[in-house]
Amino acid sequence: SSTHEQDPEKHELLNLGQEIIPLPDFSHCVTHTLLVAGRMLLNDSKKGPPHVQYRRPYGCAVLAMSDVLQTISELKEEKDFVLKVYTCNNENEWYQIHENIIHKSSTKYTAPSTNYGLIISLQLLRGDMEQVRRENPLIFSRGVAITRKLGFPDVIMPGDIRNDLYLTLERGDFERGGKSVQKNIEVTIYVLYADGEILKDCISLGSGEPNVPEHRSFVLYHNNGPRWSEVIKLPIPIDRFRGSHLRFEFRHCSTKDKGEKKLFGFAFTPLMREDGTTLSDESHELYVYKCDENTTFSNHALYLGLPCCKEDFNSCPNIPSSLIFQRSMKETFWISTQLSSTKLTQNVDLLALLKWKAHPDRVMDILGRLRHVSGEEIVKFLQDILDTLFSILDDNTDKYGPLVFQSLVFIINLLRDSKYYHFRPVMDTYIQKHFAGALELIRCLRWYMDRFAEVALEYLFKFIIQSRILYSRATCGMEEEQFRTSIQELFQSIRFVLSLDSRNSETLIFTQAALLNSFPAIFDELLQMFTVQEVAEFVRGTLGSMPSTVHIGQSMDVVKLQSIARTVDSRLFSFPESRRILLPVVLHHIHLHLRQQKELLICSGILSSIFSIIKTSSLDTSVQEEVEMMVESLLDVLLQTLLSIMSKSQSQEAVRGQRCPQCTAEITGEYVSCLLSLLRQMTDIHFQHLMENFQSKDELKEFLLKILCVFRNLMKLSIFPRDWNIMRLLTSNIILTTAQYLAPALHKNFTEADFDFKVWNSYFSLAVLYINQPSLQLENLSPAKRKKVFDKYGDMRVMMTYELFSMWQNLGENKIHFIPGMIGPFLGVTLVPQVEVRNIMIPIFHDMMDWEQRKNGNFKQVEAELIDKLDSLVSEGKGDENYRELFVCNLLHASCSLLEKIEQETWRETGISFVTSVTRLMERLLDYRDCMKGDETENKKIGCTVNLLNFYKSEINKEEMYIRYIHKLCDMHLQAENYTEAAFTLLLYWELLHWDERPLKEFLHYPAQTEWHRKEGLCRKCWEYGIPLCRSWPSSTNPKMEAAYYDNIMEQQPLEPEFFRVGFYGRKFPFFLRNKEFVCRGHDYERLEAFQQRMLGEFPQAIAMQHPNQPDEAILQCDAQYLQIYAVTPVPDSVTVLQMDRVPDRIKSFYRVNNVRRFRYDRPFHKGPKDRDNEFKSLWIERTTLILTHPLPGISVEVSPLENAISVVENKNQELRTLISQYQHKQLHGNINLLSMTLNGVIDAAVNGGIARYQEAFFDKEYITSHPEDTEKITQLKDLMQEQVHILGVGLAVHEKLVHPEMRPLHKKLIDQFQMMRSSLFRLRAQHTQRNPGHSRPHEPRELQTDAPTQVSNTQRLKVPVRLSCFNLIQIHSSVCTTMPSKPHSVSKHVENV
Repeated sequence: SSTHEQDPEKHELLNLGQEIIPLPDFSHCVTHTLLVAGRMLLNDSKKGPPHVQYRRPYGCAVLAMSDVLQTISELKEEKDFVLKVYTCNNENEWYQIHENIIHKSSTKYTAPSTNYGLIISLQLLRGDMEQVRRENPLIFSRGVAITRKLGFPDVIMPGDIRNDLYLTLERGDFERGGKSVQKNIEVTIYVLYADGEILKDCISLGSGEPNVPEHRSFVLYHNNGPRWSEVIKLPIPIDRFRGSHLRFEFRHCSTKDKGEKKLFGFAFTPLMREDGTTLSDESHELYVYKCDENTTFSNHALYLGLPCCKEDFNSCPNIPSSLIFQRSMKETFWISTQLSSTKLTQNVDLLALLKWKAHPDRVMDILGRLRHVSGEEIVKFLQDILDTLFSILDDNTDKYGPLVFQSLVFIINLLRDSKYYHFRPVMDTYIQKHFAGALELIRCLRWYMDRFAEVALEYLFKFIIQSRILYSRATCGMEEEQFRTSIQELFQSIRFVLSLDSRNSETLIFTQAALLNSFPAIFDELLQMFTVQEVAEFVRGTLGSMPSTVHIGQSMDVVKLQSIARTVDSRLFSFPESRRILLPVVLHHIHLHLRQQKELLICSGILSSIFSIIKTSSLDTSVQEEVEMMVESLLDVLLQTLLSIMSKSQSQEAVRGQRCPQCTAEITGEYVSCLLSLLRQMTDIHFQHLMENFQSKDELKEFLLKILCVFRNLMKLSIFPRDWNIMRLLTSNIILTTAQYLAPALHKNFTEADFDFKVWNSYFSLAVLYINQPSLQLENLSPAKRKKVFDKYGDMRVMMTYELFSMWQNLGENKIHFIPGMIGPFLGVTLVPQVEVRNIMIPIFHDMMDWEQRKNGNFKQVEAELIDKLDSLVSEGKGDENYRELFVCNLLHASCSLLEKIEQETWRETGISFVTSVTRLMERLLDYRDCMKGDETENKKIGCTVNLLNFYKSEINKEEMYIRYIHKLCDMHLQAENYTEAAFTLLLYWELLHWDERPLKEFLHYPAQTEWHRKEGLCRKCWEYGIPLCRSWPSSTNPKMEAAYYDNIMEQQPLEPEFFRVGFYGRKFPFFLRNKEFVCRGHDYERLEAFQQRMLGEFPQAIAMQHPNQPDEAILQCDAQYLQIYAVTPVPDSVTVLQMDRVPDRIKSFYRVNNVRRFRYDRPFHKGPKDRDNEFKSLWIERTTLILTHPLPGISVEVSPLENAISVVENKNQELRTLISQYQHKQLHGNINLLSMTLNGVIDAAVNGGIARYQEAFFDKEYITSHPEDTEKITQLKDLMQEQVHILGVGLAVHEKLVHPEMRPLHKKLIDQFQMMRSSLFRLRAQHTQRNPGHSRPHEPRELQTDAPTQVSNTQRLKVPVRLSCFNLIQIHSSVCTTMPSKPHSVSKHVENV
């Protein structure tokens, strides 16, 4: 907090409570505002004398730092904050107004009526003082004031000299003194020296303010029990502190005109007690002595002899009552003090130690009480305390030695605390510059060790070595052997203590832990007096004395390993001559821990340090001997440890349960690095010795399996982060080098009679994983990175491939053991996009075929496995067009070269046939891979899958692969919501199954079940096709299911789709589409234009052909894409069903568009001169029929204009009957717009053209005379027209019942036009009957079930022979099944003539 008076000068404060200020320490910023004025009350109109001023409380402002810390922590500049000033309702509460504001006790203060207050600027600075000065020079150039923490920080830095006494005026209790009202009391504070002189500049009111000789408190109005809580700092010089005292003068401030301040009492206190200690940090109750306003205190001795407080009174009770100053028994005054000094102490025990010579008889007691002195006091006077202890030791070693040694150990242990760790350099400096020598420390230390006391060796050895140096310097090296002997005896004591079993002794545990913790710190001290080899022998003996990990507890295990770790990190271990001595004992302890899988993290750190040191040393000296030690001691146990860690890590990933500290990625990476470092240091000599040291082939086999398994795990597990590419490349290089060293041993020991499949299989598996590593695929790198990697390591894939090929050739007759097991892995290697790797590996497949041919007379296993794996690998995205060509060429070349040697015709034919099948399979697989990998449409993916599916069925007869692709195709149809097509696809699998009880294994998503149950489960959803399936089903539940299918047929209205013929021409199309034609079923409600746009969207580079003619050879072979699309009409085979009157329309609808193999396409053209008045006279139709069954040909016919007219009217009649029937039976509800538009389109066309044109073209006398062969067709056309009139009449009757009143005008218009149409046709019928009376015969049109009143007369139907003309036909094949609907259907390009 700070205090501002009147119009205070602005000061900048830099708070340095610690070198780094912890943000949570800031709670609130409190500002007390005092008014300095010449009158006591603000509302008093009378002004006092100008020389009289009072400090009066005005207000308080509080800023919660939690609200602003986040703001200023993100800013690099100052930020202003406004503090509202609150006034106190009762001055008696002034001392705690800030707490009331913080706690929001609003009844005790008043908020300001306007928005005014104090503005402060805050800026957060980070770092220690030097860093803050360096980074913010402008702040310090403005005269910033530095405020230190009240009291010492948690960490006391050496050289931090302070001597500040903080004084708090707490409160007072005073008498009224015969006055009617209470006093207005002001306290004046002085600091006086022993001679009575007032010390100037020894009172500080705040940072940035100049020091003053006196301080006046603020005045509380009419208050005899004032509470100030006002803090000031007294920066008294150290040389003036002893003998100085504080005097507090109390004055009553009158409110009368004179404004006098009358002295009525005083109090005092010395700053230092008689025993030399300073005023304690606590609250002090001081006596108040009476005086009058004329008292001058010219003779301070008059009151210094009086007791200042109760404690002082108890020490001198006999005080004469005739003194000039009398104590006021009812008045008291409270202050509190806090000393922050590095030179003065308040501790009596510490002061007694520093002045031990004054009381020699109390030395034993003084030394014993040193342990009760606080650590802060000890570090402040560290050098003085050490000097005192060693002077006591020199005075009488026998008597004081143990106690001095205990005190020294206590101080050394104190410096191990992090709070005082910064004082260790002070101790080091003391030993080097101020220590005068103490020769008995070795004996004291041995005495201490023999009693298992807790000892920290570091500084004790520093004292011992320094004392020896000083003694040797003074005596020219006398008693050297005695000193060496003493050191050896001391180490014997240390070894003895460390060798004991401490599991049952807590005291011994602490002693051993202290020795081990401090042991590595003495190496540098010993090196000052002994050679490197001698110190190494000391250390080896000490480390070797520690029991094995079995005989000590876990806590001591950790301490022991930490001591070994610090030994490895010490300067001693960096010397090669000492490292050869220490390494065996260090490796021994590491080996024991790794065997038992204990403290793996610490062990990995030790090993990392060792490998780092050896790597650095190898640049200057030979490390072959040290590497040999590590190979013998560590290699096997490192492999075992890694296997254990990796297995635990994998189980943790699988279970996702509790985490094991030993299974973290950190520890795995550490041990992998250790293994790689060791292998990297090994030379051919090390590998040779390693192989020779195995006692049996079983040991060698176990080792090979371990190291190969570890290498494989390194390939499979994510040991290193993804972006650690350099580490991954280095790992690959080390594995490759190691594999090259291990290969001869594998070949030498495990071939021919000693062949071991497990070891060889492990080697081949490693090689395959190695070559397929993502980090080695240089093609994925940028050119610059690729060149850098290639220059440093070469292409390691090629090197490993040569190793793999060489080992394969070394197998000899044992190759047969890896057929067909290694076909898949080796095939994966050939899919690596590296030409040399493929050239090396592909001949291996020929070799496999050759060996199986020799053994079995065929290579069916190789063929089957190769096809399966090729499908799997290419589907995963591997391989390319170059790979196909390379693969096929190599196999063909290998086959041909072999044929020249062994002349086996069967082998030749089988090999060529196999290679041809693989070639065609590769083409389809690559198309399939590219289609699935790209952003292709569903239709493309479906077509590609169909292509591959048919290949597996028809060409290589791979049933399992065929079934797999059936289900892939089914999933695609389901995703595209082609449910009928999905059902037909599954029907292919259903047809392969039989109604048998044969058990089937689990396959894809099917469980293990009988063949009967699996076939039963496939019959669902397509009701019309489900009915015959149900009838073939030997199950009692079939009638119910069949009945359900019938219900679905009658209740759910299917949509009749459109069909389109699509031709894909040009070499730019994928293989499965190139120069082929398909019949495709459109989506619901999709017409030609929409379908064409969709196909062009799927093939944005394609050009739409605007004619239906067959493309020429130039288009077929061009490097482009051409699409030819036109609509086709299904021609149902079940014509009988369609002509039956009582068959429901839903069933007819099914037969019209399902189970269809024939499709028709009509192209209009004019034969002969075109009649400009009536084009229907010369309009012919070229009708192309497409047949979807292989190999039946299609036929093409020319349709005459009259036949075309008959077809048009007949189709329109059928459309009208279906629509009217749906409205009659209320299958279409609500909106009748469709019926209205259809009726209007037919009636309006008949009136305005349409049928009228047919009448003009075919019913006039000239046409009938010139085409006598068409008489029957003309009659058929007239009958169809009359039938259309009858149908329209029924439709209008239905329309009249359903039409909305607002649409009545339209209905009336339709009725009028219909009457005109009917009249015209009746006239036409009458004329025709008169001209051809002999051809007349009665005819009854088909009846519709309706109550319509419309009547239609009988008509005559004439028979006329049909004219056919020759045209091209197109042969079409079904690519999924021989029935429709299916999507898509492939159309072949064979052309024949009829």
